[in-house]
Amino acid sequence: MNKMFIIAQMEQAHTDAIAIGLTLAKQMNKQAEVFAYTYAYLSGAEHYNPRLAGVAQKKLMMQREAQLQQYLDSLDAEDVPLHVIWSKYLFEHACHHSARHSFDLMVKAVHHADHYLPTDWQLIRHTKIPLLLLTNNPLNMGNVTLISIDLGTRNPAKQRLNDAVIANGKQLAKATGTQLHVAYVLRIPQIIRDMDLLDINALVKKAYAEHKQKIADIGVEANCMHVISGEPELCLFELACRLKSQYFVIGARQRQGLLGRIIGNTAEAILGRMRSNVLVIPAED
Repeated sequence: MNKMFIIAQMEQAHTDAIAIGLTLAKQMNKQAEVFAYTYAYLSGAEHYNPRLAGVAQKKLMMQREAQLQQYLDSLDAEDVPLHVIWSKYLFEHACHHSARHSFDLMVKAVHHADHYLPTDWQLIRHTKIPLLLLTNNPLNMGNVTLISIDLGTRNPAKQRLNDAVIANGKQLAKATGTQLHVAYVLRIPQIIRDMDLLDINALVKKAYAEHKQKIADIGVEANCMHVISGEPELCLFELACRLKSQYFVIGARQRQGLLGRIIGNTAEAILGRMRSNVLVIPAED
C-alpha cells in the first residue's frame, strides 16, 4: 500500500530518521507515519502506585509528542501522522503493527556508527517487511546502492528472496538517484585461498559464464557486476568500502530458535561489519 513506518530517533541517535525518512517517502512515493517509542522505569511512589504510574506515563508521552510535533512542524510535515507508544520492547510493537497495517518499509536510525544495538538485531530477526537501518558513518559518501544476491542457488525460496532483493534494490537506487551495483560471492574459505589450491580467477570467470543470462536479466552495466571469492562478510564489507556505497541491500532468512542463536545467520555476520545504510529484505518463509 506504499506506506512507510518511520521510527523516531532517540535523543542520542547520530542520524535523523524522521527527516531522512520523510525525504525517502517523497522520493519513493510512500505515505509516511512516524512512531515514537518511549519507556521509563519509575521509582518511589510512582513505582508502587498504579494511578501515579499512569499519570507519570501520560506526562512523559505528552512531552514526547509535543516535542516531535514541533519538529514535524519545522519540517513542514505537520500533516504526517504521529503515534507515541509506551513500550519497553520496541521491536514487538513495530514488527506486529507494521505487518498488520500493511506498511511496506520500516526506517530506523542506528544509534552508534560502529555497531547495532540489541533492538536493531531484534528488528532484523523479526520484521516481516523491508527494514532500512540508517547510519551516519562517514564512508557513506558514494553514489552507490550495492545489493548482494546468490546467483548459484537452486532453492526456490532463496531464489524468491533473490528476486525480492533485486526488486527492492532497483527501487531504492532509482528513488535515490544512486548507481546500482550487484555482488555475488563465491564462498571459498580463507584457508583454501591461503593454500593456493584453487585457480580463483578461473572460478570467477566460470561463474560469469554460467550465470551470464541471470546477470543480463538483472540489467546492470558490466562494470557494476561484481563476482568475488572468499568469506561473504569480509568480501562484501571490502567491496562496500571500495565503492563507498551509500546503501547496502541484503536478504535475510531470519533463522530463529536455539540453532539460529548459536550459529547465527550469514546475513548477521555480514551486517555486523557493514557501515552503509542497510536495507534488510526478509524472506517470505
